[in-house]
Amino acid sequence: MTKQFFGTDGVRGTVGSDPMTADFAMRLASAAAQVLVPAGGTVVIGKDTRLSGYMFESALEAGFVAAGADVLLIGPLPTPGIARLTQEFDADLGVVISASHNAYFDNGIKFFDRSGSKLTDEIERKIEEHLKNPAITLESKALGKAKRIDTARTRYQEFCADSIPKGTDLEGIKIVFDGANGAGYKVGPRTLGNLGADVIPIGCSPNGKNINDGCGSTEPDLLQLTVPALKADVGVALDGDGDRLVMVDESGQLIDGDQLLYILATARHRDGQLQGPVVGTVMSNLGLEIALKAQNIAFKRARVGDRYVLETLRETGGVIGGETSGHMIVLDKATTGDGLISALQVLAIMKKSGKKLSELVSGMSKYPQTMINVRTKSSLNTDSCSEIQVAVADAENELADTGRVVLRASGTEPVIRVMVEGEDFDQVVSIANRLATVVADAAG
Repeated sequence: MTKQFFGTDGVRGTVGSDPMTADFAMRLASAAAQVLVPAGGTVVIGKDTRLSGYMFESALEAGFVAAGADVLLIGPLPTPGIARLTQEFDADLGVVISASHNAYFDNGIKFFDRSGSKLTDEIERKIEEHLKNPAITLESKALGKAKRIDTARTRYQEFCADSIPKGTDLEGIKIVFDGANGAGYKVGPRTLGNLGADVIPIGCSPNGKNINDGCGSTEPDLLQLTVPALKADVGVALDGDGDRLVMVDESGQLIDGDQLLYILATARHRDGQLQGPVVGTVMSNLGLEIALKAQNIAFKRARVGDRYVLETLRETGGVIGGETSGHMIVLDKATTGDGLISALQVLAIMKKSGKKLSELVSGMSKYPQTMINVRTKSSLNTDSCSEIQVAVADAENELADTGRVVLRASGTEPVIRVMVEGEDFDQVVSIANRLATVVADAAG
């Protein structure tokens, strides 16, 4: 059964439009409680820094309490921090109010089960079945209660700091930290500073509307200028909810998720600590696969979405995976993608090796890659469209064994992503433009 509300990462949309309304949030809480929270159970609720977070926090609190669940209100904290606290407080459910890397006028609601993992498709479908009914309100004696947790931030900071080898510090490393004016704006600089780093924060002054606005992992231009200008060693950028990471080397060059995977995997491999294959996605750069193969490191591709990377890691016994966008999963350190923990792993490698970030990534050459987003008015199945399939086959024949073509429908908006990569940049761009035209014509 196709899901109506849940996408690749929870429920998401423009605030004030269906489904991102206060009424829907309350009904969603009620439905989730009936599926996942036993009588008298506990729910942890956190959020990022969006203005609408206050509204959704109140609506979710009302829905859960009315359904008999006790609620622990965490306030602004990175998404992976909520996953961790769900475990730490032995809660039945973790809830994050965030639209991740989107602008402030969007928001979303995503869930973690009691193990700190994202919900399965099956559980999300069960919740949607309950959404067909009105929210429930139990009698007074069965209602839940709510309280705020003041120690959440420091608990998460300590957890992140403990993810690097005991005795490791960041003394002597000058870091520009970009918090995207989002959920990591406090915990990021404080964790790095507590470990001895010289931290220069940018994008750490949220006002409810400036999240991901000209800052963070999706817009790292300012970070790329600031790092060399201040003669810093490295730049670290999270997205609005703190589960994505990109970094910047000493010269201002962007280091994306594929390159960070290479650094983490090769360091583990050298130390004899790499378990299972490295897991990327169908969108991961071909250069990553080739560079890992040269080191005799196995590589597998999952569907796009960190939940699918996680599933593949668990199926194959791997511990390191991620996406080009910077969703990094270090499974023996956290149950979900965590930008701050991933950054700490890279920084610890820099400190131990004495090498600059540019040196650590020098063994991987990225293949030219371009992606064009084709907006559609309605859903389009590219696999069943003969015109598109012929065009893809022609493109693959032209690239031969030196490149790839991927067409993928976005999980959060009506867009078909046309990705082409290969050895020759001009050829890649030409093929991508031709395919995008075919897809646009097919979409009407």
